Amino acid sequence: MADTHVLFVEDDDVIREATQLALERHGFVVTAMPDGLLGLESFRANRPDIALLDVMVPGLDGVSLCRRIRDESTVPVIMLSARADSIDVVLGLEAGADDYVTKPFDGAVLVARIRAVLRRFGHAGGGDRAAADQGPGALLTFGDLEVDTEGMEVRRAGDPVGLTPTEMRLLLEFSSSPGTVLSRDKLLERVWDYGWGGDTRVVDVHVQRLRTKIGQDRIETVRGFGYKLKA
Repeated sequence: MADTHVLFVEDDDVIREATQLALERHGFVVTAMPDGLLGLESFRANRPDIALLDVMVPGLDGVSLCRRIRDESTVPVIMLSARADSIDVVLGLEAGADDYVTKPFDGAVLVARIRAVLRRFGHAGGGDRAAADQGPGALLTFGDLEVDTEGMEVRRAGDPVGLTPTEMRLLLEFSSSPGTVLSRDKLLERVWDYGWGGDTRVVDVHVQRLRTKIGQDRIETVRGFGYKLKA
């Protein structure tokens, strides 16, 4: 992860400085900003590899900043929230964040989550497991939905569908086994690279975001088990 540029937006001076030092010790290049407006300016000027945003920052709150970033880029975003059960978590995910970490957090845990997100985005040649499973040049068709697993493109009724890398990986998992129910835990493991338990709200929100783009009835909820792509 050497030379990976992290934009870190946090208004608490102690947390900002301590976290920046921790990330730099692990080889990240960190630009730390105390408020959302400065964070947006820095994002546009530097185009970091990943954005780490606290939910409650002045000027432009983290959720609004995430929306602004997502309007302009598919760069991975991790939200920081002080409460695991806060609605802020869901709002951040709905705004386009790829994951979240609850404060207070252990530096090693934060680094592990950042690295997991970067692997999912193919940073430094990480690639995509689900795409590789399909073989070269595979074009998968589900009704009016076409998934090009080599070109990483999706079309619906002939029109291109803009997906974030996380949404693309989620769709690839579904399309690799249409009609098969995938549990939330399995999706967390395969898409979010969680080798441990995670918050299934991450899956639920991303499934909803994916449904709005490929069709609400394309992915079916199987109560008590998970989700499946209709074959």
